Amino acid sequence: MTGPADTVLVGRAITMGAGPDGPGPVAIGLRDGLISAVVPAAQHDVLVGPGTTVVPVGDRVMLPGFVDPHAHSEVAARTRYLTVDCRAPGCRTVADVLDVLTSALPQARDGWLVGEANLFFDRKLLDGRFPTRQELDSVSRSVAIVLRCGGHLSVLNSRALELAGIDSAYRSVEHSVTGLPTVERDATGAPTGVVKEMDALLPLPDLDAGELRRALEEGMTDLFTRNGVTTVGEISETVAGIRSYDAALTSGALAARMHFYLWVPGTTTLDQACRHREWLTFAAGPEWARVQGVKMFSDGGYSAASAAMKRPYVLAGLEPGHQGHVALSRDQLVDALRRTAAAGLQLAVHANGDRAQDAVCAAFAEVLPELPEDRPTPRIEHAGNFVPDYPGATAAWRRAGITPCPQPVFIRNFGEFVPEYVGEYARRGQFPFRRLLDDGWPISGSSDVWIGSEQGQTNPFLSIAGCVGRADFHGNPLEPDQAISVEEALRMHTLHAAQALGEEHTRGSLEPGKFADIAIVDRDPRDCSAAALADVRVEQVYLGGRLVHTRAAG
Repeated sequence: MTGPADTVLVGRAITMGAGPDGPGPVAIGLRDGLISAVVPAAQHDVLVGPGTTVVPVGDRVMLPGFVDPHAHSEVAARTRYLTVDCRAPGCRTVADVLDVLTSALPQARDGWLVGEANLFFDRKLLDGRFPTRQELDSVSRSVAIVLRCGGHLSVLNSRALELAGIDSAYRSVEHSVTGLPTVERDATGAPTGVVKEMDALLPLPDLDAGELRRALEEGMTDLFTRNGVTTVGEISETVAGIRSYDAALTSGALAARMHFYLWVPGTTTLDQACRHREWLTFAAGPEWARVQGVKMFSDGGYSAASAAMKRPYVLAGLEPGHQGHVALSRDQLVDALRRTAAAGLQLAVHANGDRAQDAVCAAFAEVLPELPEDRPTPRIEHAGNFVPDYPGATAAWRRAGITPCPQPVFIRNFGEFVPEYVGEYARRGQFPFRRLLDDGWPISGSSDVWIGSEQGQTNPFLSIAGCVGRADFHGNPLEPDQAISVEEALRMHTLHAAQALGEEHTRGSLEPGKFADIAIVDRDPRDCSAAALADVRVEQVYLGGRLVHTRAAG
């Protein structure tokens, strides 16, 4: 693209282009929402015309806008409005949790008080256990209290069990939207208050339309835009939420490119998802909002002991030989891949456990030869987080033609706790990023922000710090031989993340013809120690060539 630019940014940059970035500053021309040129700073005059604005970057550094290919931003935004924060380390003990809930009783909504707790909350509290139903009853027996520990496991008081219809005679449904539901019971058969993979079945309070719109606008700004994230691969929660995103984008109240994965069956049926063009249109336009694919759950989470494993869990209290559950059959997986490919949609399947991943890969490999070559590449969400049989797993990924989508933030979230649940064989094989990159896998980094996420989980620099320093929740190194460089970690959260969406030709690097989505940070992250990476601050964000965020002073 030749001719004068609308805006020229002049300074140091990490372009994430095909070759290594040189030491000298560059001039990046922005025109009509795209990057028009990248030239040495000394040649910036060639991009300047009568109406051009030249912006010196100074000591700061330009990066491609970050891409988060797997997030639950609607859930995270709703959580900020509908829950009270009980997460560790803010709450250190069960007593702290009870104190926070007691203080928050006036915030109860529609008879419910919902607490947000982390994944593996029982391991993060100093007590080494969850609060009991009786302890939650001590806060209130008239208000229904539920402590949601990361979305896969919750603890309910007696009133919440009553409103949910869970008693000694209750029989779980065969399938929930996140896996096979479980109600824990004591020796008498009475519910203990712990339920797994059942949050979508509980009659929890909701937001009205106006509250939802405000929650999304505030949440997207605080959680993503301020952290330099310009594209979000959003795992949908509700159709109302999707429409609210479109309205906010159209009005200019939201600054992000939204690529939706319709959650089946949580948001829509598979048939509705494949026919989405008939009932779901976006006023914002396809550059800003589109349906990218379909998301399905083939198993649950490690924290609920519902990830489908090849070896039995070692966690006390489980039935002998318990290995989790595979929630999608071979026929369901084959049918889903055929139908989404025919509809031009990318299928993303949640598979935490190695047994679940094998089942997904086997089904995909079976149907792959009959699919068109130009179909979107299917993804396995969380593949790459725990790879106990590296050669076998990656060979299965290749046969299935999938893209693995790991989450580096989970190194801190729960890496150290997985062996306590699934056994000593999990001491090796967690987040093997060095080996995956060396073997040519273009792995991405994503937040998977949901209820129960850690503070700051949507900040890519916390994820990048995890890739480089690999510190667990208590600050100890987790398989440090799998550490990667800062530049490799940046690529995971920019170009490789765009590739996970099938959008590497439009974003993820600072190259002519790509979207002018740029994050300007306060220092060169390549000069930072692993510990200091979390302190890198995003100073400004350009989206489509327009300045959409400037960090407040102080």
